[in-house]
Amino acid sequence: MGKITAIALNTFRESIRDKIFYSLLAFAVLMLGFSMILGNLTIGDPVKIVKDFGLGAISLFGTLIAIFVGIGLVYKEMDKRTIYVILSKPIARWQFLLGKYFGLSLTLMIEVVIMTIGLFLLCYFYVPDIPWSLFKAIIPICFELQLILAVALLFSSFSSPFLSGLFTLAVFIIGHTSADIKALADKTEDIFLQMICKNLYYALPNLENLNFKARVVHNLPLDFSEIGFSLVYAVVYTVMIILLSVIIFQNRDMK
Repeated sequence: MGKITAIALNTFRESIRDKIFYSLLAFAVLMLGFSMILGNLTIGDPVKIVKDFGLGAISLFGTLIAIFVGIGLVYKEMDKRTIYVILSKPIARWQFLLGKYFGLSLTLMIEVVIMTIGLFLLCYFYVPDIPWSLFKAIIPICFELQLILAVALLFSSFSSPFLSGLFTLAVFIIGHTSADIKALADKTEDIFLQMICKNLYYALPNLENLNFKARVVHNLPLDFSEIGFSLVYAVVYTVMIILLSVIIFQNRDMK
């Protein structure tokens, strides 16, 4: 664990120095500020508008950080050739990969914490009460970000940053449109298209299982068992993807 921790902390330090991280975080904070302006200008409950925009910003910019920073996890080390120095030491490839994952995972959680505090302060401005119910949406968002990060890690273990980013973004989009893909598979008469849609539906994670933002914002009934199931679903998928990443990276030719 000591080797993984050392790599994770070093990755965390590199990530928080990344200009992309600060750029996306700045845009996220601006989005929170914009939600407050919109809440004051729009007819309706301003608190709901702030919550809706705030949760959306946490999810969107967390995903962008996971993709744009995550896709370079392995490539940067190979490009700088520092990976050869690291792996020449008594460090296994799986330890290197897990360290990279946990380091960026910590960076993502810092982003979520900062934005959550900002969202809570905005909500408190309108209603002097802490909106604890938001955690019903924020915690699943955190698990979704870990899953997306694992996907970015998977593609970065064997592909270029551009393709890794493209593939990860595709998984994110498909994951949030799984129901539509399943509906298309059921309706189409094209056997080939039906096969593609069904394979995508069953192979890729259904990220809508982790989307409780609308129900939390509008105070709709939400059972804790449903949230618990979605979190277990995310953990299982994340672990499977990380294991696949390790297997691919273990067998990758570094020459």
